[in-house]
Amino acid sequence: MTETTQHLGTGRRKTAIARVRLSTGTGKILVNGRAFNQYFPLDTLRMHATQPLITAGVMDKVDVKVNVTGGGPTGQAGAVRLGIARALLRQDGNLRPVLKAEGLLTRDAREKERKKYGQPGARKRYQFSKR
Repeated sequence: MTETTQHLGTGRRKTAIARVRLSTGTGKILVNGRAFNQYFPLDTLRMHATQPLITAGVMDKVDVKVNVTGGGPTGQAGAVRLGIARALLRQDGNLRPVLKAEGLLTRDAREKERKKYGQPGARKRYQFSKR
């Protein structure tokens, strides 16, 4: 039995959290126990999530297992992207300049602003009536 080492990475985006396990393999990607193409049906989301693998040139050399919770499809794809990038960094520290140049190691900190009382939304106000 050959033992493969696993490298972990955590990615967050909006309210989504992705826990990524990276191991040497043939390029299989599983998200929440489902096939990658089935979980992310849109090409744009798939491209966004796999960008670190393509940039590092290891698309067909590693297997990826992801558990992702919270948020919607876009936030989850962003979380998976950051998680994969961080796991790749743990696997090979020499990839840091390549991943950093593409902006794959930066956590996108934009969150939804909370709704305030006395207003219909976070910033929008109810119409002012002078009379």
